[in-house]
Amino acid sequence: MEILIIGAGCPKCKAVEKLVKEVVEELKISANVSHVYDIKEFPKYGVKITPAIVINGEIVIEGKIPSKEELKKILV
Repeated sequence: MEILIIGAGCPKCKAVEKLVKEVVEELKISANVSHVYDIKEFPKYGVKITPAIVINGEIVIEGKIPSKEELKKILV
């Protein structure tokens, strides 16, 4: 599973990245988690509002920090 955190590095974007890594570890999911900081790259993923989470090329969260439970449902 390829998980991208899309955001320029604001506190919300960093919080989403931390949350995603925690949930991936808790659920023992095999995933590559990376963060795209370059604003010029955001349109390439279709992201209009950050923070965003893109899983295997599909935007699953955009413009908010999901709850841990919401994220678990998405990742399972």
